[in-house]
Amino acid sequence: MHRRQFLAAAAGATTVGLAGCRSLFETRSSRSPPLVDDRPDAVYVPSHIEGMQMVGATTTGDYGVALTYSYPHRFWQIDVDETNKVSIEGDDTVHLMTTVWDRETRTVIPNDGVRTTVTQSGDPVASGRLWAMLSQNMGVHAGDNFGLDGDGTYDVEVSIDPLADRTTGAFADRFTDLETATFAFEFSQSTLETTKFERLSDRKGNRGAIQAVEMDMVPTATTPASEVMPGTVLAEPSSGDAVFATTTLASPPTGVDGDGPYLAVSVRTPYNEYPVPLMALSATVTRDGTTVFDGSLPGTLDPELGYHYGAAMDSLESGDEIRLTVDSVPQVSRHEGYETSFLDFEEIRITV
Repeated sequence: MHRRQFLAAAAGATTVGLAGCRSLFETRSSRSPPLVDDRPDAVYVPSHIEGMQMVGATTTGDYGVALTYSYPHRFWQIDVDETNKVSIEGDDTVHLMTTVWDRETRTVIPNDGVRTTVTQSGDPVASGRLWAMLSQNMGVHAGDNFGLDGDGTYDVEVSIDPLADRTTGAFADRFTDLETATFAFEFSQSTLETTKFERLSDRKGNRGAIQAVEMDMVPTATTPASEVMPGTVLAEPSSGDAVFATTTLASPPTGVDGDGPYLAVSVRTPYNEYPVPLMALSATVTRDGTTVFDGSLPGTLDPELGYHYGAAMDSLESGDEIRLTVDSVPQVSRHEGYETSFLDFEEIRITV
């Protein structure tokens, strides 16, 4: 992240000013309580809940875009298969978040190519990538901590890269253009301080999750329930504490090469059933000891199947064995409660 470089305080800065800075830092620290001891290698209830403030929602191209913010907070980035904790820095003012969705269906779109630029009166304040993230109260979104220049009006530009994942069905050949959304952000520290903050002393560390925040203007990423998933649902096994809802369709959706059966795997979180994007997943299908398919399942966005991993194959018969292998863990950053899960996967076997 490229932030404005601030001049060092003058030698004559007052003690009162330093005390004010120290007080603000202590307030921020109090909103980052200690992590739970002995966190499970699974989804767990975090130490606290943070609310959010709405900046606004708009449309651009095929997208609806919302900008929200909350207190700066820690999160974890993924580097191949390791987690790297991102701590709150001294100049962090807010955690900026965007949600991007399809204007027609309100399907939330996981996108790892969202960036933002913050200016004030035409002067640059902060800019950088917004990391694709999973949080228990917000689901799939993009965000990062940013430093602002105190209370005032800011202009925020959000750029959305063409979607790298495959699109199918009514989404085929869409989301291919670079789009930009702009927002006027009226920030005041006093408004931020009114944002909900609740410690979960009695529940923290337990396996489970907090509920999603419901916002009228902003949809939440979802996955189809197994009873309404297209095709024939084979199984919903778990690995790495993620659920792999697996279905087969007689033919692939528009946008997929091939005309044979289509294998689709909807990888989702337990409890809230958010999609888990940015994973590398492959499948091997054997029949009477002979391999009839061995290949990757590309990440795919479809209005009926949701975000999933899928591939067409020449044939799929009763008795075939499907082996699912995670070749790369989900490269999606995580808020507290998700950072210890979706990292260590065992091979999954499903019989058709």
